[in-house]
Amino acid sequence: MTHEGNLLLRSAQHGGAAVIGIGISNIPLIRFLLKHKIRVTARDRKEWDNLPDAAKSLADHGVNFICGENYLRNLKEGVIFRSPGVKPWLPEIKAAVDGGARLTSETELFFALTLAKLIGVTGSDGKTTTTTLIYKMLSLENEKRKKGNVYVGGNIGTPLIQFADDMTEDDIAVLELSSFQLQTATRSPHTAVITNISPNHLDWHHDLEQYIDAKRNIYQHRGCHRAIINADCPLTAPIIDSCPVKVTSFSSGGNIKGDVSVFEKNGHIILRDEEGEHPIIPISSIKIPGKHNIENYMAAIAAVYPWVGNETIREVAETFNGVEHRIEYVRTHNGVKYYNSSIDSTPTRTEAALRTLGHGLVVICGGRDKKIPFDTLAKALCVHARAIILTGEAGDKIKTALLACEDYRPGHPVIVHDGNFEGAVNAARQIAKPGEIVLLSPACTSFDAFANFEQRGNRFKAIVNAFN
Repeated sequence: MTHEGNLLLRSAQHGGAAVIGIGISNIPLIRFLLKHKIRVTARDRKEWDNLPDAAKSLADHGVNFICGENYLRNLKEGVIFRSPGVKPWLPEIKAAVDGGARLTSETELFFALTLAKLIGVTGSDGKTTTTTLIYKMLSLENEKRKKGNVYVGGNIGTPLIQFADDMTEDDIAVLELSSFQLQTATRSPHTAVITNISPNHLDWHHDLEQYIDAKRNIYQHRGCHRAIINADCPLTAPIIDSCPVKVTSFSSGGNIKGDVSVFEKNGHIILRDEEGEHPIIPISSIKIPGKHNIENYMAAIAAVYPWVGNETIREVAETFNGVEHRIEYVRTHNGVKYYNSSIDSTPTRTEAALRTLGHGLVVICGGRDKKIPFDTLAKALCVHARAIILTGEAGDKIKTALLACEDYRPGHPVIVHDGNFEGAVNAARQIAKPGEIVLLSPACTSFDAFANFEQRGNRFKAIVNAFN
């Protein structure tokens, strides 16, 4: 345990801890706090009856619950742990912090406590694939060397706070980090990766600048020694020259910047350092399709350099089939192929999926409106889709963008609107012809109808697999 982590736990032991939002990550957090003899008040907007049983069982261990509309009343605990989705500028939270409370999170506590090396991955798109690739490369290499353990967490995997006490300096933790988690960060991972930045989550952040600032928080605080930054993205490329730590850039467009760079040349991914250029793997060895996945590999290779050998990277490239819910083949029914890309929660993700699968697609789009524009998505849909099935809160907004697009012609593409998700999937089935592809690529979050993108993707797969 680090000195900083010990001080944070002592502060919580003295003044108690409030845990706001009783979700997947905070239940293990509460158990961890109880193990360290900390008095916990669990607060959630949901009513008691709607909490999961795993949360309710914590009451038997002395946890005090405040639920419902007034869940933030009398917020006077010494340390406040917020779920990523809880806005830190809520009046009750701000008043508590102004009164001396420490505002933090499960992720920040883990950063403060662990002795493991930390690799953090953020970005608007590609976070999950890049985080998974880094984890797989490091795990396979460490298995060969028989030294240390590799953990994966943050937005994917298991909440890592439960392992913090057992980690050593030989271990590595790889974390996918959202702008929500980074918004109030005061500590950074040793290696910070920014895959890209595009307008996102503007229904949560005040504006684009605040969203960008949250992403930049991944490298701006104590602990960071190296940043991996996309040299092709207009919103990340300027960071390379101003970044306060050493930069490794990556680029599929030939932009070579920073102290070390990873790029494509003569059909290979190349790493250039002070000793020259080193071929890492041929592009042809990457099993998952799409230019965006080549960029994900570049970011991952930059992150694991120089710990992982080329042979290990090649083994991962030749065997990794991709992340579930990311252009995931489901089945072929009546000559139509169905793909689940529920993880595509932004327009740029959907645009990448469209480029990967080609033209003449039947695409299902829509979900929670995050207050971001759909103009470029509309253009991509007009180019790649024969038919578009719109659903969810954002369906009308996407339709408006399509009708205003200069590439749209009446009936080309066909536009169908069904507010019910199952109805939308069945509409796609009716429209699709043998030899075509039906793609679920929402370009929006799932929260208008589902708990998360996994639930949405699983529902899509269940509906499609039930076709007869």
